[in-house]
Amino acid sequence: MVHYAPKIYLMKYSIIFFIFFFGIASAQKKTYNSEDLSITPLIDGTLLFPATTEKIPLAIIIGDSGPTDRNGNQQMMENNGLRQLAEGLYESNIATFRYDKRIVKQMKRRTLNEKNTHFGDFIEDAAAVLLYFKKDQRFSKIYIIGHGEGSLVGMVAAQNGADGFVSIAGAGQEIDDVVVDQLAQQAPGLVDNARSAFDDLRANGVAFNYSPGLASIFRTELQPFIFSWMQYNPKVEITKLNIPVFIINGDKDLQVQVSEAEHLKSVSPNAEYKIIQNMNHIFKKIDGNDLENSKSYNIFNMPVMPELINSISDFIKK
Repeated sequence: MVHYAPKIYLMKYSIIFFIFFFGIASAQKKTYNSEDLSITPLIDGTLLFPATTEKIPLAIIIGDSGPTDRNGNQQMMENNGLRQLAEGLYESNIATFRYDKRIVKQMKRRTLNEKNTHFGDFIEDAAAVLLYFKKDQRFSKIYIIGHGEGSLVGMVAAQNGADGFVSIAGAGQEIDDVVVDQLAQQAPGLVDNARSAFDDLRANGVAFNYSPGLASIFRTELQPFIFSWMQYNPKVEITKLNIPVFIINGDKDLQVQVSEAEHLKSVSPNAEYKIIQNMNHIFKKIDGNDLENSKSYNIFNMPVMPELINSISDFIKK
């Protein structure tokens, strides 16, 4: 389980379950027209560009919280959800750019300083990626797809001139309210203490009185990041978008409840809205229980649900 670097949604796993790891024989790989790009000194990614002489749309894919790489993976967790999404859109003649979050490179270089990491850093990175591709004449339109934490990041970055925005499993509440709701479901005895600690953090920029069971959230090194994250309200940011918006969630998502998507839809009535049956947080189809759901996080060749790819493709091509 990942317990380092800013990762709030995966905090829930410490309450619910741990991930089981096992290997599966590798599947035959297709060939894609790809290009590795460095957008800034901290942002490296992969552009998939279908062979064509015509201008086509580009989707910038922004990953979830924690040290998530361009494929949607973390150390000891390989599901390739973002890579498969990108490849699926490629098959629909949509170009994609997906990138490693800055903390991936910082961790490799051993330069990560949690106290100096702020939520706005990720927004600046996404905005830099958008600006880079807005100068590229090969693309007819540019869409941003944000997953999990990346939904809020992309929501703010998209205000800088994106042509459309897709939220997948994005929170509709401020992050403190999201975490408190998660605790209410899994550890109700910690709810009051968490609420009090978050209130202290919001008012004073620091929280001291919190239960040891909440240390993964309120440890001193992480508090500046959480505080900076709390300054952004998804229900406010999404109303600033005067572009097509598509809100998606899966009903088998153990990290982000469908109610979060409902919060976003409530303030964005013109947005398209879709709840995909049996889809979990990493876009995989789950027919069974929570154990099957947890195992899927480390099955590298378990496919992304075609319904997700087709829905996003249809939205972008309108």
